[in-house]
Amino acid sequence: MATVSRHVRTARGAITTSPLLVLAIAIALLAGLALLPLTVPIGPMYWDLFVYFDAANRILDGQVPINDFFTPVGPLGYYVFAGAVRLFPDAQPALLVHWSWLVVTAPLLALVVTDVDRRSRGIAFALLIPFLVFAILPFNTRSFYPFPGSDGFGIYNRQASQLLYILAAALIFMRSQRRLALVVMLAMLALFFGKITGAVAGGLLCCFAFVAGRISLRHAAAAAAGFLAVLAAIELSSGMVSHYISDILALVSMNEETLAPRFAQSVSLNFGMLMSGLLLAATVAFAEHNRITADLSAVWREKTLRAIARLLDNEALWLVVALFTGILFETQNTGSQSLILVWPAVLAVLLRAGRLTDSPKMLVATLALAGACVLPPLTIIGERAARAYVGALRNTSLSHEHLKTLGAVNARPEVMQRTQRMMPFLAEHRDTFDRLAYIKELPSPLLFSDPDFQLGQLIGMDHAIGNLLELEKQSGIRFATIMSLNFVNPYPWLMDRTAPMHLAIGADPNRAVPATDNAEMEAIRDVDIAILPTCPLTTANTQLLKLYGEGLKQHSRIRLDDCNDAFVNPRLAGKLPAR
Repeated sequence: MATVSRHVRTARGAITTSPLLVLAIAIALLAGLALLPLTVPIGPMYWDLFVYFDAANRILDGQVPINDFFTPVGPLGYYVFAGAVRLFPDAQPALLVHWSWLVVTAPLLALVVTDVDRRSRGIAFALLIPFLVFAILPFNTRSFYPFPGSDGFGIYNRQASQLLYILAAALIFMRSQRRLALVVMLAMLALFFGKITGAVAGGLLCCFAFVAGRISLRHAAAAAAGFLAVLAAIELSSGMVSHYISDILALVSMNEETLAPRFAQSVSLNFGMLMSGLLLAATVAFAEHNRITADLSAVWREKTLRAIARLLDNEALWLVVALFTGILFETQNTGSQSLILVWPAVLAVLLRAGRLTDSPKMLVATLALAGACVLPPLTIIGERAARAYVGALRNTSLSHEHLKTLGAVNARPEVMQRTQRMMPFLAEHRDTFDRLAYIKELPSPLLFSDPDFQLGQLIGMDHAIGNLLELEKQSGIRFATIMSLNFVNPYPWLMDRTAPMHLAIGADPNRAVPATDNAEMEAIRDVDIAILPTCPLTTANTQLLKLYGEGLKQHSRIRLDDCNDAFVNPRLAGKLPAR
């Protein structure tokens, strides 16, 4: 009887300390928070969030990403958010868009930690806890403004970074070949349909894992076959895959001149972690030089793939590959959780650090370099979260009527006051700022990062919606289809209307808006109203107006309010009251 009781207590203890239980509790707590009407401090480029609402509105209207409208990245994140916003309609958007990605990552992470937990609960938690920090705190590892605020940008970069973390953890620590093949297949699909550069980076990890013998030929072939089968099924049912590849090629052609300097920028921005990691790899290689020499001799003597795999499958090389993969992925990112995929590789190094106990200096060097390599993302994200949320205790919430949860933000009182002063000033001096836009200059190089600009955009949208509703009431018409000559178009979501098909979301004319075709021009000609923000007019606004101007030729331009112009379809313009 005592033996049975002891086994029951052991089983209960195993359950209560299970990594899966911790993961489940974390998800349940986040779901609870998503039900609350929270506000967060507005941060730089916060309007990137609005792109997700534009996409969600289109999806819920029956439009299909890629096929029916151009997207800057893959469709998966938009589908996940569309489902999340239906399930949690009152959730704060910056939190919801970040937390909802756990629908993708949590099952994959559960497969990894379950496999690792069978051998070592400590290692399972060492993989789980850092990931939860990255998955819970919606912050990038780099700040783009002196004031603390929420990161509403770099969302799909963070999503891909978290998938690469899980993929690296699986390839390094999983032992079940079946489960590993499943994780590889699902992670690569999520990366492919999330952000294609993440899939390229993940492919590099998988190729190295294969040649290093971490995944067998049979299981690698099974993962590849499953991946291709899913792509084939989607292509045959909708044609999305071929359209997606075509869009990717269009984006590459638009951004090809930026690739080389961005690689240098990626190295410079992550130089501290990169150099610490490379020095750590060199230290490990030096400590393992006898083993490496023996493996090299075996390759020369045996000349077999198995000998080559033994040589490649060492912690130093895994770390170098993880660093290179991370740097390559970051070349196309503005805002991300940079290089978090390095943590599993460094953990593998630390688990073998015990063999260095005979050389205290080498052990200290290994531990110091490991800390310098993996701690910066954790400490930076933790510090940024603390600054933002503690500082928000004295912030003022944005007052609005028509913004739904997009208006669930707060800001420092002085920032709010500056915004209230600047908007009428910008309207009064509109001609000056218009001329600035037409010479292709912004009022400030940091304009899109300025919290008062982001607040001004929200306030301008709130006023525009109020005036649109009043205009509809006076004229008896309804603007069913709304577009925006701006980077973002949240109006259809906020007003329960429809966005025009074919037009790009996240309309950055310099990087993510391809040349217009006949279908797009027809959609623009049919649009009921197009809104142009003017406080201030930006270079991007003027470029979009030029790009889409042909389709708006017959529309009547009106002054909607001091900070918004509108182009009204000719079949509706005659019904407008005199202004």
